[in-house]
This record gives sequence, C-alpha cells and structure tokens, in this order.
Amino acid sequence: MSAKLGGKKGGKYQLGQNSDINVTPFVDVMLVLLIIFMVSAPPSTLAIKIDLPPAIPNPSDPHPKKPTYISLHPDGTMQITDAKTTPETLIADLTAKFAVPNPKLQTVLIRADRLVRYKDFMAVVNILQTNGFYKVALINEDLG
Repeated sequence: MSAKLGGKKGGKYQLGQNSDINVTPFVDVMLVLLIIFMVSAPPSTLAIKIDLPPAIPNPSDPHPKKPTYISLHPDGTMQITDAKTTPETLIADLTAKFAVPNPKLQTVLIRADRLVRYKDFMAVVNILQTNGFYKVALINEDLG
C-alpha cells in the first residue's frame, strides 16, 4: 500500500489510503524467472545423448538389392524402376519386380515430378494400400 503525502482532506498527521496495486515487485520477479529459464533451457536440450548405429553396409550382403521405385510423370504415365506400367497392372508388375516370397513387406519408393496432379499421386498410394503395401516412402530432391 502507499500513503497519501499531501492534500486538504483529513488532518495534518492523517494519511489517506491509495488502493492502486504496485506491480513493480511482480515485474521484477517475472524478469528474474524469465532470465533463469532462458539460461537453463539450452543446456537441458543439449544433454540428450542418442547412440545411433553407424551407417555402414551389412557385410553379410555384399551385393545389396537396388531399390524398387515407382516414377510418376506429369502426362499420367508411370514406371516401376525402368519398365512402364499402368494402374491396372501396377500390383502384378510390382510383385514381379520384387521377386520375393512376401512382397508386401518390402518398402515401395515413390518419386513424382512436381507437375504430377495430387489426384494421380494419391491414386497410386491408394492402390498400394488397398493391396497391402503399407511400407511406402517418398523420394525427394536435395536442393542444397
């Protein structure tokens, strides 16, 4: 609380009351807390250690299999690696290209020209998911 230092109301020694809240201590405490959190936040995020495996190829597989990918072109055509295919024959061609007992466990890579319509891209993804190919990855271009 603060006191009234002058004025005509009341006697010479009588002080009136001022009901304004003094926010200066509150602001000081908040600034100190802000500085404490700003100083303590960076070390807490840098202290997380992750033990990542090395990026070396498997020595037991001297000839790793080349990836199988589906390429989508703006004119609506598509290819599986180097062979042309259509949406109707996509699953049969993909299964033949993988040539493994359970091809649905393999990862299918999709790359599309940036001018390919979203509807055409999603049609391919839907065909794959409808037929049990759930491991779908997208290929992008590194611009930097």
